Amino acid sequence: MSLKARITDDMKTAMRAKDSARLGTIRLLLAAIKQKEVDERIELDDTAVSSVVEKLIKQRRDSISQFQAAGRDDLVAAEQAELAVLQAYLPEQLSLAEIEAAVAAAIAESGATSAKDMGKVMGLLKPRLAGRADMGQVSALIKSRLA
Repeated sequence: MSLKARITDDMKTAMRAKDSARLGTIRLLLAAIKQKEVDERIELDDTAVSSVVEKLIKQRRDSISQFQAAGRDDLVAAEQAELAVLQAYLPEQLSLAEIEAAVAAAIAESGATSAKDMGKVMGLLKPRLAGRADMGQVSALIKSRLA
């Protein structure tokens, strides 16, 4: 079953269960997927759907940090609930040790020696870790290793 079909099935399940919070988040996700399909005139595969999910997760995390800074705990809770629903559609996340090993291997493979070579390393890691690691965290690890 494709990821998109699973999301659609989960929407139907949420409708039947009258779970309005989950349903709203899933509808938001499906709308984002549909928008990307219409804009690019293509049918999204699982990888592209995962990138849409990652984008929405990043938006939620940014919103949570902004709401926390403003002291809006009610909005933080709502965003965290949406974040939990969205994270269920990503593949299993890698541990910090696995990410560090991948970064070390990519640095060795690309022959990177300074921060100028960071783009080469990110170019190697992005397809390997997409959806399975926070790329911001990966970027920070690369910077610390190459500094």
